[in-house]
Amino acid sequence: MKKILLAATISFGISAMAQEVKPEAATTDTVKAWSIQGQNTLMLNQAAFSNWVGGGANNVGWLAGVNYNLTYEKGKDLWENIIILGYGQNNTKGIGTRKTQDVINLSTNYGREFAKNWYLSGGMSLQTQFAGGYEDGNNPEAKKISNFMAPGYLNIGVGVTYRPNDNFTMTLRPANARWTFVLDEDLQTAGTYGLKNDGDSSLFQFGFLGTAIYKIKIMENINLTNTASVFSNYLDHPDHLVLGYSGVLNMKINKFISTNITLDLLYDHNQIQKTQLKQTLGVGFAYNIDNGKKRSDKKDNQSWLK
Repeated sequence: MKKILLAATISFGISAMAQEVKPEAATTDTVKAWSIQGQNTLMLNQAAFSNWVGGGANNVGWLAGVNYNLTYEKGKDLWENIIILGYGQNNTKGIGTRKTQDVINLSTNYGREFAKNWYLSGGMSLQTQFAGGYEDGNNPEAKKISNFMAPGYLNIGVGVTYRPNDNFTMTLRPANARWTFVLDEDLQTAGTYGLKNDGDSSLFQFGFLGTAIYKIKIMENINLTNTASVFSNYLDHPDHLVLGYSGVLNMKINKFISTNITLDLLYDHNQIQKTQLKQTLGVGFAYNIDNGKKRSDKKDNQSWLK
């Protein structure tokens, strides 16, 4: 009887160990294939004046955003997805409410490795904004100059991607189709965002698109993310380049509070023949999501977002 009980106990222990090991192995494999990094932010600012001889106007503002990077990497496959959404407003006494941030940026890119760190790739991206913009500081009574999908930019192309580590990705697409959409009828006039005729709702271009993302850890809890792009239209004035740069400096105070400084530069001949600049500064709540795992042995760490 004792022998039977001993054998049963050993069998039960081996079975329990096997059941514990299997889920752990599956979880480890899943984590190595998928990496999810994200930041959710809510920035607030406020100023109040009473009998202040230096002058000033009471104002309150807010800025909310999400920035997610979802990457699948297994074997020779690399699939990167980026979601950037942001919107903010400021209400100033005597002036009213104006938007201070408005961005929708979605992209996906799949690659198949053909040499070390090099991938044959194809993907698409969409850039637009949530709400209307106006010539006089977003004053609704002023002339409208933009709206949701007016303009909206859709890129679809194929090329190569170079990704030596998690902090740098460069994609070169010698074959890239670019559509500019202007779906607001009030803005569908010839010359607006490059439209050829009154009433046109889109403009087609075909050319070269290059993009790069470079993440720098300046020091502990201070990180800079640089994003740059260049587009040249083969079909019409290829020398009229569309150039873009975005820099986000994140200074983490603690787990839930951080400071963000953003800088955006854009030159697009079809919009205005001047360099456009936008800068924001905010202090507020930030919640980061990061699985904290290496996606493969050849990749560097992901400490830039921690």
